[in-house]
Amino acid sequence: MAVDYLVIVVYLAGMLAMGWWGMRRAKSKSEFLVAGRRLGPALYSGTMAAIVLGGASTIGGVGLGYQYGLSGAWMVFTIGLGLLALSVFFSARIARLKVYTVSEMLDLRYGGRAGVISGVVMWAYTLMLAVTSTIAYATIFDVLFDMNRTLAIVLGGSIVVAYSTLGGMWSITLTDMVQFVVKTIGVLLLLLPIAVVKAGGFSGMKAQLPTEYFDPLGIGGETIFTYVLIYTFGMLIGQDIWQRVFTARGDRTARWGGMIAGTYCLAYAVAGAVIGTAAKVLYPKLAGPDDAFATIVKDELPLGVRGLVLAAALAAVMSTSSGALIACATVANNDIWARLRGIVRPEGEQHDEVKGNRAFILLMGLAVIGTAIALNDVVQALTVAYNLLVGGLLVPILGGLLWRRGTAQGALASVAVGGLAVIGLMAAYGILANEPVYYGLLASLAAYVVVSLATRPTDAAVLAAWRERLAGRAPAPDSTSESVSEQIPAAQ
Repeated sequence: MAVDYLVIVVYLAGMLAMGWWGMRRAKSKSEFLVAGRRLGPALYSGTMAAIVLGGASTIGGVGLGYQYGLSGAWMVFTIGLGLLALSVFFSARIARLKVYTVSEMLDLRYGGRAGVISGVVMWAYTLMLAVTSTIAYATIFDVLFDMNRTLAIVLGGSIVVAYSTLGGMWSITLTDMVQFVVKTIGVLLLLLPIAVVKAGGFSGMKAQLPTEYFDPLGIGGETIFTYVLIYTFGMLIGQDIWQRVFTARGDRTARWGGMIAGTYCLAYAVAGAVIGTAAKVLYPKLAGPDDAFATIVKDELPLGVRGLVLAAALAAVMSTSSGALIACATVANNDIWARLRGIVRPEGEQHDEVKGNRAFILLMGLAVIGTAIALNDVVQALTVAYNLLVGGLLVPILGGLLWRRGTAQGALASVAVGGLAVIGLMAAYGILANEPVYYGLLASLAAYVVVSLATRPTDAAVLAAWRERLAGRAPAPDSTSESVSEQIPAAQ
């Protein structure tokens, strides 16, 4: 394992070096939180694919393939569909808003009264998303070094917190691009063909497994529908995803770069399901489906290649973890803490704002590591996160983008009713039940429509300012504080 260990150590050292490099570049709030809004198509598409394809998509996607066969691709497939829908229909408008958080968008659209409540919901979602990614370090480091669970979480989490705190979105962008390349080589170009060959090819796999393993709908229609509600719609409104859209340097980059990333996700989904199906042939009696990825890597791959593929799994986890962490810290600082204290920061205080956001990343990172150590069930934590996100925020966000008659009162009612309904239904039906997100979403929609129609329409001046920002004609709030950014050419 010495060669494999060396590959992993070099990879982790590279992540820290990227953090140090990013620290030298992130000199303003915009540079630190959204990479100066200057990413070109190559960096944008690679980093967007990296953040949405995390440990759940890699280890969990292979596990679903082990359990259900090719239809196990649906979870990651719906993530790709959501990213495609976001890129085609909404990304250009989102990028033109020049904001930092989803709650700032809601304030612009509804007149400044939806921020704190929506911020709390979004903060809970991003925190739990970061926690679930951090828990996954335990699985990977256990395979690599037979390491204690708590120590593995602290080690992996500390590296992510370190490079994220140092350079913010620039460090995360650079590390995510490396992680994208490592995942592509490790999973798609190495593990996929090796697993299929070891399992006897597709003909051998079909001969040894039941026919339902090759049924594209074998996982069940209700499960697929739930995946669409949770993951496809979740991609449309998550702060972690929007914060990446904010990094695009223009409409075309946001649209076409996102479409490339979404298409990549579809291919990654199929690859994970095929690898899992091959693992079922090779190891039909594993203790659990999530053991499939680590087992096939450990037992079937040659020296050196094994280390690269495990680095790919680590890359998948780190990319999602770092993206969720900076999203969590951005929401906590800008949407909750600053609003509760009534802080309005002067435009010129770039360095103070960088220090404040850096401190919040460190604080949220410590909270994530502590929560990850305390929790055991990744699936339940992730389900709670997405149920709250979709049930509480989907309707007011899409309603604000698509329906002029929506009001601030309707948005607040939608967030409150949808969020409380989801929490109550999870208590009644169970966290993993489908009913909470179904009925919570319907309750949120009903509250939004009824209250909006029962209250006065949004002020015409607010709507006019909103349309100007959507069209890209109004100056961004941070446009006067980007003197450092203007000296650096747009990233390709």
